[in-house]
Amino acid sequence: MASTPPHLNSVKEANTAESSEPSSAEKTKASEFKCHQCGAKLTYAPGTESLKCKYCDHQNKIPKSEKDIQELDFKKFLANMQDDEITEEKLFIKCTSCGAESTTEANVTSSNCPFCDSEIVATAKTKKLIKPRSLLPFKITRKTAKQSYKDWLKGLWFAPNALMKKAKLNVAVSGVYVPYWTYDADTLSYYTGQRGIYYYVTVTRTRTGSNGKQETYSAQERRTRWYPVSGTVTKDFDDVLVVGSKSLPRKYLRALEPWDLENLVTYKDDYLSGFKSESYQINLEQGFEVGKEIMDDQIRIAIRWHIGGDEQRIHSVSTQHSNISFKHILLPVWISAYKYKEKVYRFLVNARTGEVQGERPWSLVKITLAVIAVSILIAGGIYLYQQAQ
Repeated sequence: MASTPPHLNSVKEANTAESSEPSSAEKTKASEFKCHQCGAKLTYAPGTESLKCKYCDHQNKIPKSEKDIQELDFKKFLANMQDDEITEEKLFIKCTSCGAESTTEANVTSSNCPFCDSEIVATAKTKKLIKPRSLLPFKITRKTAKQSYKDWLKGLWFAPNALMKKAKLNVAVSGVYVPYWTYDADTLSYYTGQRGIYYYVTVTRTRTGSNGKQETYSAQERRTRWYPVSGTVTKDFDDVLVVGSKSLPRKYLRALEPWDLENLVTYKDDYLSGFKSESYQINLEQGFEVGKEIMDDQIRIAIRWHIGGDEQRIHSVSTQHSNISFKHILLPVWISAYKYKEKVYRFLVNARTGEVQGERPWSLVKITLAVIAVSILIAGGIYLYQQAQ
């Protein structure tokens, strides 16, 4: 009997320790996505409904799913979390540098992290997670994303001069499905506050006249009269989007929005072929707490409108959430990481719309010179104005 290659032993041992049953990741072999023409491994072709062979260009059509994309009841789901129908096991490898956990194949023990480009040499482990029910497939190609990275890097204002030399223009761009939650909820909010109504009074003021003498004049001064208010506001929410990842800066992921969620398709492993997916680090309950904060911002806007008047003060808000439902979805992002002076900077592309966001270094010298130049221009403008007067 042939012996097991040494580099696979650690993976097999880890898999055995984690679970005695084969994981869904192990059941979904690359052989399931073989080219009908030459037998090579197929990968999903962005912007299409097909898997494509990189050797013979043959395309295998991804079969359409008849399943509807449904919202799941939040409370019922939490009560049945151990149900195998709603959870799955997958192989993940964890980056010790940034903490990201991304999918891997059973025979891979080393790779580069798609989130920070650090080399990962570790054992893959299985993890039980809530199954994603839908996703947005990649639409922007790797070539387009790479060009966006180059254009973005070249167009940075106040960047260090050495950046273009030290940041690789031909850096690898990885396609990753980022985990998200969406929440629907009906809300009823009780509030107390104050309504401000403007009124005007005539006041006497003093100023220096053109002849250099002091003179008095009358002016209207605005003041505010406050009245106590209380009431209730109802607001329904649909698809409040919460990222389930901690590996990428939330402000950049939020800046990639909006997403065309109306084009979600039923989850199929076919769409993940050739790409990685990240496991969620913010679970279903934690995600809803973040979602409530997002809802609260909108509720406060509705309360201010409900209070009316010229100004509003909100003293207290108590909100009840009902009819809560959710979806676990995957959204496609092209990620590139580059290093400058030993610090890692991430670059993100919304793989549906092409929206670009990223981290970047700043040149303090350039910023200082720009501030000085603007100050000189302002001082010069004031001087010329005074001379003209």
